[in-house]
Amino acid sequence: MKKVFALVLSLAFVLSALAGCGSSGSTAAAGSAAASGSAAASSGTVTLKVGASPTPHAEILKQCIEPLKAEGVDLQVVEFTDYVQPNTAVEDGSLDANYFQHVPYLDDFNKKNGTHLVSVAQEHYEPMGIYAGKSSSLDSIADGASIAVPNDTTNEARALLLLQANNIIKLKDGVGLEATKLDIAENPHNVQIVEVEAAQIPGKLPDVDFGVINANYALQGGLKPASDALAIEASDSDAAQTYANVLVVKEGNEDNEAIQKLIKVMHSDAIRDYITNTYNGAVVALF
Repeated sequence: MKKVFALVLSLAFVLSALAGCGSSGSTAAAGSAAASGSAAASSGTVTLKVGASPTPHAEILKQCIEPLKAEGVDLQVVEFTDYVQPNTAVEDGSLDANYFQHVPYLDDFNKKNGTHLVSVAQEHYEPMGIYAGKSSSLDSIADGASIAVPNDTTNEARALLLLQANNIIKLKDGVGLEATKLDIAENPHNVQIVEVEAAQIPGKLPDVDFGVINANYALQGGLKPASDALAIEASDSDAAQTYANVLVVKEGNEDNEAIQKLIKVMHSDAIRDYITNTYNGAVVALF
C-alpha cells in the first residue's frame, strides 16, 4: 500500500513538473510574439490603406508598393467594385485615401452625402476617341454622315466637344461640359448625331459612319485607342482635365507625410512608364 501511495505521489510530481514546463513555454512564446510586435511597431513603418477600383487604379497602386517600402510606408491596396464604399471608408477613417474617381463625381458625392473629401493629386485620364465605322476618314466626311455618341449627359458633352475640336461641328458658346446635340450651332457636314448607350457604341460601328467611344468600352470592343482612334481627347483638353482620376483623402489629411510620399511615387517616371506601356493609350498619365 505504501508503495502504491509513493507511486501516486511520484506521478503527481511528474505531471506537475510537465504542466509547469508547458506554462513556461507558452509564456515564453507569448513574450516572443509581444517582443516581435513591439519591434515591428518601433520600426518606423507606417501603414497606408488606399481603396481603388481593380482596373486600372489598383493595378497602378500595386506598382507603388515596393518603392514605398523604401520610404517606410506599407501600402495596402483595398479593391472595391462600387463607387460608394471607397468614399464612405475614407470619411470614417477606415481608409486613408482612395483612387477611383474624378472631381465632378467627388463634388457631387460630398454634396449629396455631407462628406468632407478632397482631391490631393491628379493621376490619369481615360480618353474618349472617334473611331471609324462605315467611313474611315475625318478628312472627307460625307454630307449627312451618322455619328454615334453616348446618350448619358456627361459623356455626350465630352463627345460633342471632341467633334468640335476636330472641326466637325461647332457648339454654342459657353455650353462646355453640359452640351447636348441641341446646342450644335454649326453643322457644315449636316452630320446626324445618334445617341446610343455608351457601352453599346463599339457594336454599333458597322451601322454608323463614326462612333465616339470611351476608352474602357473601346478596349472591351477590341479597339486600341492609341492606334485605332481617328482622333482622341488631348491631355490638355477641358474634358481630360475635368475628368482626371484623382487621389482623394479626408479634409485635413492633405499634408499627411505618408500621403505625400505616395503622391511622389505615383508621379514618378517609373509609374508613368508603367501606364504608357500597359494600357496602350486607354489610360494616359497627367503628370
